[in-house]
Amino acid sequence: MMQEARLVAHDRKKEASSSPKSGNRPSVGTGPAFQHYQAAVQLLQQGKYDKALAAFEKQLSSAPPELLERCKMYISTCQRQLEKHNLTFLTPEEHYDYAISQLNTGYYEEAREQFDSILAAHSQADYAFYGLALLDAMTGRTQDCLKNLAQAIELNPRYRLQARVDNDFQSMADDPRFTELLYPEVP
Repeated sequence: MMQEARLVAHDRKKEASSSPKSGNRPSVGTGPAFQHYQAAVQLLQQGKYDKALAAFEKQLSSAPPELLERCKMYISTCQRQLEKHNLTFLTPEEHYDYAISQLNTGYYEEAREQFDSILAAHSQADYAFYGLALLDAMTGRTQDCLKNLAQAIELNPRYRLQARVDNDFQSMADDPRFTELLYPEVP
């Protein structure tokens, strides 16, 4: 979602800075097609994905080439957001697999939502804490990584061994708190 918001902001900057083109052809930023496009973008920003999807699809036949690719991209965004709400999982483990697939494809916010959703329904889901720790390590959230990994290890000590060999924690390797968590002192 963050990436899509950046694209919408980028579009607005680009549209605001564009100047009318020479010749008899009107500027894309002034015609009715552009106004419909702006309205569709606004629906997207408001989270009204079904309405935004319909508005972007309607523009496919009449949008100028300058807007056509953006419309297609936003259609894909709307479809993905709508599909996300229609997901059902038979088991929490299946839900976890989906969250990991989101993580692996770089949809970090979506992955975080899925892990949080698992934990809301299953507060002792050690694998969800481990998944959050992975996500936090990959996104530079050191403190959250340590907290979630500690919780995963407390619920299931095998995660201590798994984290030692997991390359996704490479960014944490130099943190003494991480090392202490994985290699606690034996009294």
